[in-house]
This record gives sequence, structure tokens and C-alpha cells, in this order.
Amino acid sequence: MNILSEVKSRAMAPTPPFFQFLKKAGLIIAAVGIAVISAPGAVPAILLTYAGHAVTAGTILVSISQLTVDEAKLEERLLQSVK
Repeated sequence: MNILSEVKSRAMAPTPPFFQFLKKAGLIIAAVGIAVISAPGAVPAILLTYAGHAVTAGTILVSISQLTVDEAKLEERLLQSVK
């Protein structure tokens, strides 16, 4: 199977509730980091460094959480589509 089609199918599959929570947390972390980076005025360099790390960590957290599949819901959805 092609790797891109596998990633696409995993991204479209249902996500477990715990990873939905982690995805929302990752979005918040990334948004705070972006807000600090784009803040007007002089921002200390150390704060910009931490904001860059927050954006990276939030993005990775969202990506991993989105590609996690809830197998039980996926099987249930497949059985309903067959009927």
C-alpha cells in the first residue's frame, strides 16, 4: 500500500477520546507559542526561544494525535457501511 494513502486513511479514521484531548491541548500550546512570537514590541530572546519550542511541540502533538486510530469505532463504521 502506498504510504500517502495509508497516512490519508489514518487521518480520516476516528480518533480515540484521549487523543482528541491531546490534540486540543497541542493546538492551545502552538497557539500560545505563535502569539508570543508575533507579539508586537520587544520580547526577550529567551521567551522567543521557548515560544518556538512550544510551537514545535504543539505541532508534533497535534500530528501524532490526528494519526492515532480508534480501531473499535473504525470497525463499527466499516460494519455499518457494509450493511
